[in-house]
Amino acid sequence: MTLAESGKDADSELAEIATFGYERARDELVNVVKMLEQGGMDLDDSLTLWERGEALANRCEEHLAGARKRVEDALSRSEAE
Repeated sequence: MTLAESGKDADSELAEIATFGYERARDELVNVVKMLEQGGMDLDDSLTLWERGEALANRCEEHLAGARKRVEDALSRSEAE
């Protein structure tokens, strides 16, 4: 059975990623990269895994952008005092 046929709807899996914290998204992204680097999957499985990796990377970036904004806001407040 391929990843695409595993029974989980790809859209629901990608939507679930939106609920992940930074560490979980990062850890899963590391695993996706390892699996893709190992190779041996058919094209559909590789593409499905790559799409998941893209979604995980985007989720990590959302968290990092939020953290960056919080730091910038804190610095702005301390400079205003």
